[in-house]
Parts: sequence; C-alpha cells; structure tokens
Amino acid sequence: MKTFKDKVAVITGAGSGMGRYLAVLLAKDGADIVACDVNKETLDETVEMLRKHNVSVSSHLLDVADKEAIEALPQKVIDQHGKVDLVFNNAGVTTGKHFKDMEEENWDWVMDINLHGVINSTRAFIPHLIDRPEAAIVNTSSIFGMVAVPGQTAYHATKFAVRGFTESLALEMAQSNENLQIHCVHPGHVGTNIVSNSRLDDEGLQNEEERRSSIFTREQPDTVEAMAEQFKEGGMHPSKAAQIILNGVKKNKRRIFIGLDSKLLELSQRIFPNKYHRVWPFFMIPLMIFRDKKPLKSLD
Repeated sequence: MKTFKDKVAVITGAGSGMGRYLAVLLAKDGADIVACDVNKETLDETVEMLRKHNVSVSSHLLDVADKEAIEALPQKVIDQHGKVDLVFNNAGVTTGKHFKDMEEENWDWVMDINLHGVINSTRAFIPHLIDRPEAAIVNTSSIFGMVAVPGQTAYHATKFAVRGFTESLALEMAQSNENLQIHCVHPGHVGTNIVSNSRLDDEGLQNEEERRSSIFTREQPDTVEAMAEQFKEGGMHPSKAAQIILNGVKKNKRRIFIGLDSKLLELSQRIFPNKYHRVWPFFMIPLMIFRDKKPLKSLD
C-alpha cells in the first residue's frame, strides 16, 4: 500500500492503546477514521484527539462480540464515508486461571471478542474491500499466538486461531485479489490497558507457576491493579507499536512483529520448538535494556 491519504480506516478497540494511536497516526497521514470501541468515555477521548486533523471522523459504540452489530457496521461506514479501505481488527481481552478452573462464561467472553469478533468483522467487510484499488485487513494476534505459557489457555486459543485464520486468508486472497492485503500482527509487551480491562482476579495471581513463568516483568505483583499499572508502564508505548503496524502495512508484510521481545520469543520457538521456555531467561537482559517506553516524537 503506497499511501493512507484519502483512505477510510475502520479501527476496533480505538478507545485506547494501539487502536487509539492507529487512529491518530492514520488521521495524521490523511485517512478518514471510523473509530469503534465498547467504552464510550475512552472512545470520545480518541475522537477529541483526532479533531486537530483535517479528516472525516465517525465513532461507533461497538461490542465486537455482538455479531449483529458487526454485520451492520459496513453499511453505516459506507453511508457516512462512501467507501472503506482498511479494517483493523484490533480489539482484544484476556482472562486468567488454568483451564480446569476457568468459568465457562469467561472462556466464551474471550472467544467472542478475540476470535469471533475478528472473523465476523472480516466476513462483513470483505465484500466492500475486494473491489478497492488498495485495501487491507489487519488482524491482531499476539506473540502468544506463537508461544504458550500456563494460565492463558483462552487467550492462546484465540490468538493461535487468529494467526491461522489470517494466514490462510492471506493465501486465499493472494490467489484471487492482489489488491487486498492481509496482515497478522504479533505484539510483544505493549503498554496497553489489556490487564486493567481483563477478568483476572487477585486470587489467580497467587499461582506460583504463573509468577515464575512471567516473561514481561521481572517480578509479578500481588494484585491485578498493581499488575495492570506495571504492565502498562513497562511496555513499548502503543504509539510506536501503531507506527510499526502501519509501516508493515505499507511494506505488505504478512506477519508484523512488534518489539524485540516478540521477535526473540518467535525465534526461540523456531530454534527450540519443544523447549523454548528454557531459553527465555537468557532473553531477559536485552529485553529490559532495549524496551522502548517513550511515545513517538512525531505524534503532534
């Protein structure tokens, strides 16, 4: 994709984190923005940030787990903006506990947002994208779509599935429509609100196996609130993650890895497919040294 200027971009999870800065950076490049989020307050904050740019902006209070709402969205975008060129299926959530202890309601909650939301959005928008001269679908998986840790079965199930779905879709589209790019994003530790918006509980953090398996922090905190703050402050700033995604779209990279941690963990899985956990401690020093927590200087 040569340019984002005059494109219309739909972004889920646009109320915070990578979604918010995807919206800001795309608007800065001249794209019209369709910002979607389940949280009205944070969504309104994003829309306010977009007002400084001379682009058309619409916002939609949207639960991506709501299939009917997803199916109705493309026509709303067409009615207001006349077209759609880019779809960023970015919204995501997580929960904790081992599978045997997990409430079915929480399992389904993660599945409906992280996987079914991506699939239903992709299905709804493809008919409107295939005839565009330049178009892209960008689905957010995770480095946890490449490697696994205990206590995240629901999250892994969705992110591995998003990866498989997206990569197969990319091959299908390459056979029939070269103008429609398909991308799968694999963030490492990006400082977002995913922990604060999760269905984790303090009791679940006491499991020593999960505490020892942490790859993103030196020491796991004892409360979800403290963990959420540490996770957000300790990761790559989401503005830089958003810039990496957009650069990957311009270069038509099918897999877009975000952060040194993401690249190293993916490498560990390829070199040591059955024992990759054992080499992770050797990665901790470079990860702590090179983690980029500052926002982009060019945001304004």
